[in-house]
Amino acid sequence: MPLSTPLVQIREATHDVVIDMMYARPDNFTGQVIYSHKLCFLHPEAEACLRRAVTGARAFGFRLKIFDAFRPHEAQEALWAVLPVPGYVADPAKGSNHTRGVAVDLTLLDAGGKELDMGTPVDTMTPASHHFHADLPAAVQLNRMKLLTIMLEAGFVHHPMEWWHYQLPEAKEFELVSSAVFAGCLDAAA
Repeated sequence: MPLSTPLVQIREATHDVVIDMMYARPDNFTGQVIYSHKLCFLHPEAEACLRRAVTGARAFGFRLKIFDAFRPHEAQEALWAVLPVPGYVADPAKGSNHTRGVAVDLTLLDAGGKELDMGTPVDTMTPASHHFHADLPAAVQLNRMKLLTIMLEAGFVHHPMEWWHYQLPEAKEFELVSSAVFAGCLDAAA
């Protein structure tokens, strides 16, 4: 699908989410700051699904916390340089669904603002992070199912190896977002 509309900025105030862009800090799996900003963007179709997910989460007494969304190509290259493992990190030569703006990494917060126990931190690149890992406590499996239900109902699909990763169906049909388009989005957000 052609990207006819610039990316939509996701803001805490306008989307009723908590934003904690993990690659804007050094405490991620790379050990370095990957993003020079803490801004969050999605393709308009993904943003519409996110709004439905926010409503669905709220109905269950939860709030969404976003760790990553649109990811510039240069950032994808930096992640691949540290962990070139398909399934966990997309090969930048092929493009990532994050680089298309149609993927989001997130979790659920309870009414007190505490993250639900999902069994592993985000970006734990092990089988324990697989969505349906059988050796997890029932409470963790239930929390993952809550997130899965909210996100599926909103129109996303899940990544089987990452409990936190959701994307639009047929994500590969969307065009990669160019650096020029993203630079325009950053300029508009400033």
